[in-house]
Amino acid sequence: MKRTKKVYPVKEIPNIKEQILHWVNQFSVCSFLDNHQYDSAHHSVECIAAAGEISRITGPNTAESIDVFYQTNQDWLFGHFSYEYNAKYLDGTQLKNPIHFSDAFFFRPAHILTLNEEWLTIESYSLLPEAIFEEICTTKIVLDHIEPISITACITKEKYITTIQQLQAHIQQGDCYEINFCQEFHSKNALVDPIALYRQLTKLSPTPFACYYKENNAHLICASPERWLKKQGNQIISQPIKGTVKRALTDPQKDTQLKKELFESSKDRSENVMVVDLVRNDFSRVCKPGSVLVDELYGIYSFPQVHQMISTISGQLMDEVGIKELVETGFPMGSMTGAPKKKVMELIHQYEPIERGIFSGAVGYINPNKDFDFNVVIRSLLYNSQTHYLSYLVGSGITIYSNPELEYEECLLKAKAMETVLGN
Repeated sequence: MKRTKKVYPVKEIPNIKEQILHWVNQFSVCSFLDNHQYDSAHHSVECIAAAGEISRITGPNTAESIDVFYQTNQDWLFGHFSYEYNAKYLDGTQLKNPIHFSDAFFFRPAHILTLNEEWLTIESYSLLPEAIFEEICTTKIVLDHIEPISITACITKEKYITTIQQLQAHIQQGDCYEINFCQEFHSKNALVDPIALYRQLTKLSPTPFACYYKENNAHLICASPERWLKKQGNQIISQPIKGTVKRALTDPQKDTQLKKELFESSKDRSENVMVVDLVRNDFSRVCKPGSVLVDELYGIYSFPQVHQMISTISGQLMDEVGIKELVETGFPMGSMTGAPKKKVMELIHQYEPIERGIFSGAVGYINPNKDFDFNVVIRSLLYNSQTHYLSYLVGSGITIYSNPELEYEECLLKAKAMETVLGN
């Protein structure tokens, strides 16, 4: 079974990206991944979208089933792993996440659209590319209008500060070194257009790992700046983020000073290097001895809302390592857990009242050569279009040096773009 493939010039079509987004959204399952023209040494693809479900892989053994799929197929898969996918050993005391994404879900798409500044490549099993291109080009873009949505904090600021102090007691006792603690904000009766939310969020905060992703009634509206894991050939890379400071966009001198302060921050450096060591340890279990490298430590990168501290770790895979081994050794990612990973996941389960679901998980694709790229699901709105539940989660890395008040302020900073889009 082969897809029909055709390439079209699109340089003179100003709204082509938005038209593609609207076109794929007609399907019950779709994925729209956008790099927003960020220049990077590890760039994969500018924009790629997938829609229509030929077959799916889901359930508790998804990673293993993906490896089985590629034993007999050379095709694309798009999908996600939720945070709880690798947490089967934890009991069920947390509230289930009400957005209702699967713990893991991948689909073999009927249609794939790959876009850069000049060309759109359309591949389809069931439709002629010409027909798809015509439908896309005639799609009307409606101006977005989002009514303000009132958001409620899942826990109070006082409860948050008390919880951070309790977590610091665990650190003091030697249970862990650093832990990522997240809190949820939600609306239980939000009537919104997820596409409008995505367009507004990425207009305000365009990021290199943004995505609009839908699994039936569950919608992810994501403006993530972070990559979890990329594979190209036998090389894998991870780029964890630890360290955040606000921008001063109207004051270039102050903005430069804030970058310098972030780079020199001992607290942020300690968080970052802990996660780097955690990734190095994860990689050492699947990579050839001596091949794991820290390509960049404490890199400072600027985004529309914040400056971030990002490090890059790479390694050369051992022979026959598949998705199953990579997920078992490296997921969920250390930047969203802490160290040591198993213990902090137990503490997260104990202190966070609700499951994270797809938040802190990963969305991405695997291509026919078994190369892949996955983001970290942060800076995201989550919406269930059947129950009208809307939420977002934000968190920060807690160490013994953390100031609970400042950690709370960091959470609000990370939520700023989502709050602005929601009219707050």
